[in-house]
Amino acid sequence: MPPKSPRRGPPSRPQEEEPPSSGGNESGDPDFVSLCEKLSVSAQVRSRSWQTYEKLFNLDWALQGDPVKKIEALGLCLFIASVNYDEMTFTFTELLQALDISVRKCFVLLTQIDINMDNLSTKVDNAVSKLRKRYETMCHLYQKFQRTFDNIFMELPNIQGSTDSNKASILKGSWITFILAKGNILQMDDDLVISFQLLLCVLEYFIKRAPTDVLKEPYKSTVNGLSINGATRASRRGQNRNTRSSQLSDTRVIEALCSENECPVDEVKNVYLSSFVDFLDSTGISSIDGLPKVDVISKQYEELYKRNKDIDARLFLENENTLKVDIQERLEQERTPRKNNLDEAPLIPPQTPVRAAMTTINQLMVTLNSASDAPSDILNSYFKNCTVNPKNKITERVERLGHIFKERFASVVGQACSEIGYQRYKVGVRLHYRVLESMLKSEEERLSTHNFSVLLNNEIFHTCLLACAVEVVMAIYGRNLFQSQANQETAISFPWILQVFEQKAFDFYKVIESFIKAEPSLTKDMIKHLERCEYMIMECLAWQSDSPLFELIRQSRDHEESVDQPETASTLPQPSHNPTAADLYLSPSRTTHQNAALSVHNPPPTNGHGPLSTQPRQKSTSLSLFYKKVYCLAYIRLNSLCSNLLSDHCDLEQVIWTLFQHTLQHEYELMKDRHLDQIMMCSMYGICKAKSIDLRFKTIVTAYKQLPNTNQETFKHVLIREGMHDSIIVFYNLVFMQKLKSNILQYASPLLPTLSPIPHIPRSPYRFGNSPLRIPGGNNIYLSPLKSPYKSSDGLLSPTKMTPRSRILVSIGEHFGTAEKFLKINQMVSSTERPVKRPADGTVPKPLKKLRFDGQDEADGSKPEDSKFQQKLAEMTSARKRIEKQVSDELPDPVKKEDE
Repeated sequence: MPPKSPRRGPPSRPQEEEPPSSGGNESGDPDFVSLCEKLSVSAQVRSRSWQTYEKLFNLDWALQGDPVKKIEALGLCLFIASVNYDEMTFTFTELLQALDISVRKCFVLLTQIDINMDNLSTKVDNAVSKLRKRYETMCHLYQKFQRTFDNIFMELPNIQGSTDSNKASILKGSWITFILAKGNILQMDDDLVISFQLLLCVLEYFIKRAPTDVLKEPYKSTVNGLSINGATRASRRGQNRNTRSSQLSDTRVIEALCSENECPVDEVKNVYLSSFVDFLDSTGISSIDGLPKVDVISKQYEELYKRNKDIDARLFLENENTLKVDIQERLEQERTPRKNNLDEAPLIPPQTPVRAAMTTINQLMVTLNSASDAPSDILNSYFKNCTVNPKNKITERVERLGHIFKERFASVVGQACSEIGYQRYKVGVRLHYRVLESMLKSEEERLSTHNFSVLLNNEIFHTCLLACAVEVVMAIYGRNLFQSQANQETAISFPWILQVFEQKAFDFYKVIESFIKAEPSLTKDMIKHLERCEYMIMECLAWQSDSPLFELIRQSRDHEESVDQPETASTLPQPSHNPTAADLYLSPSRTTHQNAALSVHNPPPTNGHGPLSTQPRQKSTSLSLFYKKVYCLAYIRLNSLCSNLLSDHCDLEQVIWTLFQHTLQHEYELMKDRHLDQIMMCSMYGICKAKSIDLRFKTIVTAYKQLPNTNQETFKHVLIREGMHDSIIVFYNLVFMQKLKSNILQYASPLLPTLSPIPHIPRSPYRFGNSPLRIPGGNNIYLSPLKSPYKSSDGLLSPTKMTPRSRILVSIGEHFGTAEKFLKINQMVSSTERPVKRPADGTVPKPLKKLRFDGQDEADGSKPEDSKFQQKLAEMTSARKRIEKQVSDELPDPVKKEDE
């Protein structure tokens, strides 16, 4: 990545004391000299870090007169310079110990330095982000390791004086073996799922070799059963790798561990055979008789840790100060709904990241339980109905891409993980066939046709659909519950899958909405993930210079001139139905249902990317829908920024939007290899300059950081011209202002030009219509519309599993228990306040005083037929009244009198 030019910080404040040294002579500061010697930094790093410290000293009054903060700042400046020069002579733990600070405090201080100076390179940002993810992953794993270990081993007095067989020694040995295995096997060591599965392999190894009297049930009985029914423990230790790999017949310990931790057994076996066995051989552990020696494996780990300049994970065992952090609150169990009286019900197990990941994976496996790696009979019938049967091409493509994926996954995650990656790919293939079948059924019902030759022979459509399915699987396995969405990015995060399959983001976006609608078992988190992928495409990925979007815009302008230029969101033609993936991939050759059915039945010649039409070119549905969605996203983000910065100038929002929309429509070349938010911030700054409003770019950037899903690289690394990147200020001065100067200046006049209408923000098509609605206020009441039928084979859960776990669970229309519970629920519902939520169109609704059951919404005066949800509430009202009357008749007289 090209180096950045320095960004201007705030003007230096007058100082009452001189900076720590003059003329860059850092040798005069004893604290700095001592720190440099302790960390063995080079002269180049020393000089650069001192310059950074001097700037920071002038900008941050808190450093002056505080020797502790001074040492901390000096050390972090050394870290920043070492990363920039790729000259790390110390590990991250050695830095923390030299400064006597914790990991979390270090991250906080680095964030403060970035805020004060605003010129940390993206190289440093990325290094800190990786360290943060690695540290949080290790925290979660160590917490899980402690709980799992305590469930397996018991504390026994060390009668014989041995240090190898007591619980403390086994704890230390198994943890160090795990972090050594993790470091050897995983290149991408923040993969939580593979790491945890590897941890189970290590525990299985230690369980089989530990004394049986230190084991708890069911592991003690399981190990004893292995000794009776299988080979003796001594003979198993002597087996060579090939024998153990071919057999692994003693899987009962792994099965017990997987059962206790809700982990798929087949996946752990795969990790054991494909990765863990090789690790045991490469480190010499497999040749050891009994448990590995702690000092031997600890020495191997130390070499690995120092080579990677990493965090010393052995210190978790010692509760060392640099790693000490109060994460109990972050890992606190999620009680949903929270209990008003905790004594009335047992505690729910903690919803840790590992447990959440395992639960989601198991749900996926239930969904795909009946799916196959090959096309189903229904899909084969669709293939046979095509003019050109696409089955061979589809299956060959799936096999070819599988080999590519396996190789690329191993190159990123670790060569020992190739089989693990291929296993995940096959899960994605099953999901892909399932969604394809669902899509075709929907299209058949919509178009009343059985011949989908054009669509099914479209290679781009199939590849993108497969990529979407694999992305869902990868996201489920890579999910981390306690990381923000922006921090979840890893080396295999979206858009990595597009690079593997060599697909364009604009083509991928066409399948997202149809994919979500075709797969009802997708969780809310997975829908949000795909929605975020769509946002990334609209923000920047579709605007890359090699994107087919620009050619589509050019064709649209060439053939339809000014009439068919991308229009504003308020004037875009509304299709008679929500466009499906078929509409978008075959666009612009068809626009009506009749034409669609005709083109599918009698497909025109194709070039592999879609039909070749001899008719005059029609407006592209994919282009129109894309621009409509881009405008909606752009305005939502602009509205958030204006609300934070220009609340005293509300009239400016539409003016800024007009310039913003004009740029996207008429100067779309400015978006090439850039980000939507860059144009947004420049539009805001330009209008404020024209209106003589004092709004600095630094203020805009500071507010922009608070928006969801933002990245510092957006404003630190902006394309200026080919091969040159700089800050957003430089981009505004050299590119944006030069291109739009005359347009910006016209807004300085009191007589404004015609303003673009604010786009209508439709309801997101990705929201769950049947989501449980929580009634806030601490009363733990959820309204969950009944979804029927509940088929476990389709991945849909039963009402009791779908509804939040609670003390009071009611299904209206069924007997539920005592009358007192029902009265309590009625009382809680009637006394609950519902919060005011800002609707999508930006208007502020009237506050809802109470949740009503009469089908009338006080916010917008909508009638019951306005929404399915209101209809369900109306149905619930009638049922509630009948049951309430029935319960009231059954109550004893004292209760009736009190109620009256």
